[in-house]
Amino acid sequence: MFPRVPDQHKPGKPLVPWGLGVIYVLFSTIYIFLAYFLGVGKTANGVSAPLTLAVCILFGGFMGMLDDWIDLKWRYKAFMPLIAALPLMYFVLATPEMRTSISIPLLGSVQFGGAYVFIVVPLMVMVITNTINMLGGLNGLETLGPAIILIGLTVLTSTTFQVLMIGPLVMWLILAFFNFQGKIFVGNTGSFAIGLTIASFAVLTDLKSSLLISILPYVVNSILILSSVFFVHKKANVTFDGKKLVSDHRRSLVTLLTYRRPLTERQVVTIISLIIAVFTALAVLVDFLSI
Repeated sequence: MFPRVPDQHKPGKPLVPWGLGVIYVLFSTIYIFLAYFLGVGKTANGVSAPLTLAVCILFGGFMGMLDDWIDLKWRYKAFMPLIAALPLMYFVLATPEMRTSISIPLLGSVQFGGAYVFIVVPLMVMVITNTINMLGGLNGLETLGPAIILIGLTVLTSTTFQVLMIGPLVMWLILAFFNFQGKIFVGNTGSFAIGLTIASFAVLTDLKSSLLISILPYVVNSILILSSVFFVHKKANVTFDGKKLVSDHRRSLVTLLTYRRPLTERQVVTIISLIIAVFTALAVLVDFLSI
């Protein structure tokens, strides 16, 4: 049913079903639509948080599927999430109680005013979606990290939003389990959809500060990759000797860990997942201490 692609980091390069992120997109939107019809998350002024979230997930899935089909150039992928920011911008504009400030560690609360709607929200959507998409390529790497961050954000939000997110989160965890086992790939369809899920969920629940802390490992990875591409014109890659991964450079988070230090694929994914878990736990702790 799904196309199969070779697993480059397994002996013999077995063929693995690819693009199963579409299951997450379909299940999540159906679940959220049902929640909307049952009255979960409706706002008094007529703006619907569930429908806003569903639209963002659908667009993320569409954008990722388009990339899976025709391999979009990076300049298109980088800016396409800006379109998905439009429903979030409208939600913030139509919800007066939404804060337009962000609490930044060491700097305190920074008030953005109108710039929050027209600059900060689009930038958040674009950066979060692309940074999450850039950290992948290994079994479990593109699914476990986002799952950890989404769990952290869900813990911090209200009961209403927890009910809204429990369905998508459970489905993503199921896909993450099989992805970590090397049974499936979610493809760009899944990584873009989960990226937009996290970005939009953080905006809707006003957990921007927590997201900024949780996402730091992804930001570091993106800085390493983009610096290499723009300044030395070389891409990050690892060598697989049939058992372990190793690299002779430090141009990404994966190559930084495997630089002259052979590690198995599972070891690399576990270490990076633990790093993300530490930053997510820090985000949760900071949020609790600020209450």
